[in-house]
Amino acid sequence: MKLTSRDNPKVQRWVKLVRDARLRRKEGRLIIEGPHLVQAALEAGLRPHVFLVSEKGMANPEIAALVAKPVILGDRLFAGIVDADNPPGIAAEVSFPTVRKQGDVVFLEGVQDPGNVGAIMRSAAAFGVAAVTLDRACADAWSAKTLRAGMGAHFALQVQTVSSLEEELERFTGRILCAVPRGGVVLAEADLSPPVGWLFGAEGKGVSPEAARHTDLKVTIPMVGGSESLNVAAAAAICLYDAARRRAE
Repeated sequence: MKLTSRDNPKVQRWVKLVRDARLRRKEGRLIIEGPHLVQAALEAGLRPHVFLVSEKGMANPEIAALVAKPVILGDRLFAGIVDADNPPGIAAEVSFPTVRKQGDVVFLEGVQDPGNVGAIMRSAAAFGVAAVTLDRACADAWSAKTLRAGMGAHFALQVQTVSSLEEELERFTGRILCAVPRGGVVLAEADLSPPVGWLFGAEGKGVSPEAARHTDLKVTIPMVGGSESLNVAAAAAICLYDAARRRAE
């Protein structure tokens, strides 16, 4: 099938699905962009409802090998649907993945940069975390920018966005550790025995007093003099790596 008109109802819906988080939640579907994400989704067992491929993309052997019965779109029409500045030539409509795992959880409060949210998810998947729980002040977990930063990590994690992070913290049965710039137990000396809930707060503001009430321990990553703090994604990567390293010893 080939579509050429921006006025086509299917095209208009795909445009909204990329840009409208409420529509994604309502339909339980999203658009993923690029060969890497499409490949990661397929390897995770997701079956796309439809592949969208640009005319230029169809000439790419890597893309052609991924798709079955794609909808072919003119290059300009495809570029008008996807979020990427440099259209990747392939996208797919998929349902939200359903992952059920037990283990450590990352809790995010007010992390508003989609790049940071995606990077934290990437670290969480790499170091064996089971789930990531976000509050509604965080960047949308399923936006195109967050998905790109996650590099396929979404498909290996149980991801949920909740209206009350405090309720989720209260419900968690393990110990909750909160990363703070200073004044906490040095990370290397902290008890990281599983299951652990890692709480990371907003860029700049950190964790709110309300959320901090639910923590069992505050941990600090030592830094050389003159360093004010770490980016939240960098701090998360260090904490999650240290936990995984120690458990592997």
